[in-house]
Amino acid sequence: MSFKKYIFFVLFAGTAFGAMSQNAKSVLKAQVALGLNSPSKNGFVAPFEAKTVNFPTITLGVQYMFKERFGAKFDYGFNRFSYDGDSPEFKDNYSRLNLQFVYDASTLGFLPERIGLVGHAGPGYTFVKPLGGYADNKLSFLNLMAGIEIHYGISDTMSLFADISYIYGLGKDFNPVTDGYGAFNGHLATITFGVSFSLSGCYYCD
Repeated sequence: MSFKKYIFFVLFAGTAFGAMSQNAKSVLKAQVALGLNSPSKNGFVAPFEAKTVNFPTITLGVQYMFKERFGAKFDYGFNRFSYDGDSPEFKDNYSRLNLQFVYDASTLGFLPERIGLVGHAGPGYTFVKPLGGYADNKLSFLNLMAGIEIHYGISDTMSLFADISYIYGLGKDFNPVTDGYGAFNGHLATITFGVSFSLSGCYYCD
């Protein structure tokens, strides 16, 4: 194991252990999730076409709650999708960074115990990198993202969650069209399953 990987492992393990050892809810949380993605068909230049469902989608984020129900989070998402059907062969890496507003509806009183509902939305930036023969057609553009998380609390400091999100791409039309061979400038739907865990103590507990 290299020195950098060893340091990362130690920091991650220490953070996770510290989070699990907390006894109260927190305002500062980390999230890790894995799932699937589905790119919009109109984001490709004909005859390129991607599979309807692709793996993987990976998200890493940090969330901070300013109040009991209101907060913000900064997260990174990595997605990969590839060709389908009679499309020319291609494979794209789709990465994004987003800063989002967070609304936690879990405290409104209409949900069963241990079940949480969190909405999030905000702007970000997308980076698309085709692999193989179309690697020169990489591009980047602004995006708007929104989603809903359903949480199941397994302790005061940790929950399992499912997230359904839609990333609206603000990419420009390909000009010339050849710039779009193997590339993508459209929208992306994702569904992920992950864990959210505390990184701090309790500020807004009853």
